Amino acid sequence: MHSLRHISFPLLLAAILSGCAGAAQSAMPAHSATTPDLILYNGRILTGEGLDQDHPQYVSAMAIGAGKVMAVGTDEAMKKLAGPRTRLRNLDSAHTGVFVMPGLNDAHTHMGDAGRQKLSVDVTGVRSLDEMLGRVAAYEKTAEPGQWLLGGGWDHTLWSASALPTRADLDKVSGGHPAFLYRVDGHIAVANSAALKAAGITGKTAAPRGGAIDLDSHGEPTGIIRDTAVELVEKVIPAPTAAFSLRGDELAIEDAVSHGLTSVQDFSTWQDFLNYEQLEREGKLRVRISEWLPFVDPLPVLIAHRAHHDAEDAMLHTGMLKGFMDGSLGSRTAALEAPYADDAKNSGLARFTQPDLNRMAVARARAGFQIGFHAIGDQATAMALTAFAQPIGDGKLVATGHRDRVEHAQVVNPADVARFKQLGIIASMQPNHLLTDMNWAMARLGPERAAYSYGWKTFLDAGVPLAFGTDYPVEPITPFRGIYCAVTRANEAGTKTWYPQAALTRGEAIYAYTQGSAYAEFAEQRKGKLAPGYEADYILIDRDLMSVPAPKILKTRVLETVVGGKTVYAVAGAAAGAASGAASGEPRPR
Repeated sequence: MHSLRHISFPLLLAAILSGCAGAAQSAMPAHSATTPDLILYNGRILTGEGLDQDHPQYVSAMAIGAGKVMAVGTDEAMKKLAGPRTRLRNLDSAHTGVFVMPGLNDAHTHMGDAGRQKLSVDVTGVRSLDEMLGRVAAYEKTAEPGQWLLGGGWDHTLWSASALPTRADLDKVSGGHPAFLYRVDGHIAVANSAALKAAGITGKTAAPRGGAIDLDSHGEPTGIIRDTAVELVEKVIPAPTAAFSLRGDELAIEDAVSHGLTSVQDFSTWQDFLNYEQLEREGKLRVRISEWLPFVDPLPVLIAHRAHHDAEDAMLHTGMLKGFMDGSLGSRTAALEAPYADDAKNSGLARFTQPDLNRMAVARARAGFQIGFHAIGDQATAMALTAFAQPIGDGKLVATGHRDRVEHAQVVNPADVARFKQLGIIASMQPNHLLTDMNWAMARLGPERAAYSYGWKTFLDAGVPLAFGTDYPVEPITPFRGIYCAVTRANEAGTKTWYPQAALTRGEAIYAYTQGSAYAEFAEQRKGKLAPGYEADYILIDRDLMSVPAPKILKTRVLETVVGGKTVYAVAGAAAGAASGAASGEPRPR
């Protein structure tokens, strides 16, 4: 049995499903209003119950009050709960096939980076170096004198030559402006000559631990900067203005809610968190955010930032500490126990020594922090697990009671899976990474390691909790790509698979994207499913993910996103969106 399947949730739904109005009334928590604000009926509503066992429970109606689910059940039972001010909404009035399900919770995002990328040199998905340089040249024409040309999203593995860009390439189109563009994974970047000069980087510059500066045959920097070495450039880049930062965050949030996300677990800057606070004060925060803090920050700073905002605020709060063990497979900076199959002299870059990592983890665990370590390679994951197993006193370990996490866990030695279970570690994974990585991961890993990579089913079978996310903007924020990949382990064209025997069922995949991710942020008792007393966080989509052919999951269209009973996104002109706006007076699409 999967460990998440033993969580104790409210057992009130069974009474509602009897269809008895009295039973429905008795299922309402004492703190709720006595009558609903809204009743949805004549629909197909996936409650989230039974997903992990692949016995999904559906109802036709749901009652909502004070931002919570009050009851679910039959049309007849729910309508009997209506009061004089209750709005009734017929979900199938236009025979549109609208499907309702719990809102998705992305367990791993970088919203601030995504927003800034949208406002900068966005080279996401470019299919060649020339296309990338063309976008830089176009942006340069609009730049102010001395302005840095910043951005990212490039992926050289998509290019026919698969060669990394260089400073000489950027010099041709940057017009003397310093230019610095991150690869899509954020673990390497390319700088032009002006940026290298501003940072004081030469062929003799020593890279910090966990980083590297690529040199050409003459011993001069190529422009490629890896992992921690990017900080040498970042520290001389002017900080974005407050207005620029806020606008970027708003764009990223719009992206999230338009793709059916009602919650995100985010690692951005402290300024981004202050922006989220501003949006919340103004009533404009449209998605629930659990904001991570940097593991490497001094402990007094972390404690002060944790105390800065109400930890019980269901809309916004700080959460775990995020630390980086290594880089990425695409950049060949993920820390592996044996060298890369396609780079025999390289085993990646570990950012910590084990003693330093252990010492910092112990101090932060004693202060009561949940910890999540980015670990792509098997060596990085092993280091994280060793840190989680350190004693902190009173018979406790770093991981005791903290629901600590390994983020990504892409290549994990099979012997270490049992350590996840033993320590209670959550595997926080992003299935959509495989859609990109399967094009080259075999070359990086070789067949032996590839066979146990991206092993979300291995974790579940071992009783390890799973939480799913996207790693946005490394991958698009849509959760439906991840669900599709989790259940097919096939590329989007359906022409290539990656060890398909390791696929999940649809129920398991959706569970990991809802209740699993809620568990990973200590919120499984209030969100992740549609049950009495839970947050009224749900989405209306145009198909039943449990029954449509798998390729059609990719084409899922979000019609409406609702957070706390309030519509935060709706498709203009769609039957569902029009009905909601007309009936409830909730915000129109923005």
